Amino acid sequence: MQQAQLETSYLDAFIEVGDDLIDGGNVRVAEGRPDKAAVEQLTALYQQADLSQLDQETIRQGLQLVLLKDIETDAIDANHQLTPDTIGFLVAYLAKHVLQVKQPAILDLAVGTGNLLTTVMNQISANTKETVIGYGVDNDDSMLAAANVLGTLQKHDLQLFHQDALDPLVMPEVDLVVSDLPVGFYPLDDHAKQFALAAKTGHSYVHHLLLEQAVKQMKPGAWGIFLIPSALFTSTEAQGLVQWIQTNAHLQGLLNLPEALFMNKAAQKGILLLQKKGGQAKQAGQVLLGEFPSFKDPAAMRQFTGQIDDWMLANVSH
Repeated sequence: MQQAQLETSYLDAFIEVGDDLIDGGNVRVAEGRPDKAAVEQLTALYQQADLSQLDQETIRQGLQLVLLKDIETDAIDANHQLTPDTIGFLVAYLAKHVLQVKQPAILDLAVGTGNLLTTVMNQISANTKETVIGYGVDNDDSMLAAANVLGTLQKHDLQLFHQDALDPLVMPEVDLVVSDLPVGFYPLDDHAKQFALAAKTGHSYVHHLLLEQAVKQMKPGAWGIFLIPSALFTSTEAQGLVQWIQTNAHLQGLLNLPEALFMNKAAQKGILLLQKKGGQAKQAGQVLLGEFPSFKDPAAMRQFTGQIDDWMLANVSH
């Protein structure tokens, strides 16, 4: 309804409705839009939406369903699409293992609509009963506005920053970074030269630069859990990336996601586990390697996560 009334994109209509709900269900009218009849309809619908009766995860899942419709309606670019829950829950599962502090601060340098970040925040807070502080960065103001809707309606302590994630960051160092890294080239070559992982010639990989920026923003001994292309370590810049990681962090794990989740082998992603050097961090005797089995095979999944649990117990300080 709002999309038609405001003659805007689906995402902007979602943001408008979200802001109305944040404002107690008051329908905002500008230049006669939405019209009186639509205001009455929306007001009646808002009165039925008592979010105070719902927990954070239920609210997130409901909002996610609406945002999934946006991918189709607005033809959202692949780098801005939601991280699916099947993957988000795996990231949260790993995060619960590696976070060892009370009231943790979690950063997402490519926060988008905030779905991955709030998935992890919900799982951590449910597991520990601790308040979780979230920070999100994105250069797309519409995505950030949607993230604000998700964070506010879930009553999260979430601070959002509208900027290039490779510009200087102003939030404190964090206990964990989670990111579904955008893949591609960073167009600002002069800016990229400030990073050790800048390409020697031509454009640099933005996902390499974001890894470097993320590790800079971690506390000593903190962890990063990144969704990365499975071919990350076979690219032309892979040697430099490996050398940089060896200097600044411990590569603790690389877990490929099931190929069936992706359109083709080239699009397959994995989960990279990095731990910043310092504090009590030390390189695991054996890097956590493997590929998640099909999500349709519960027995194989239980066996695989059991192996991860054992690795975590042996290699993460408790």
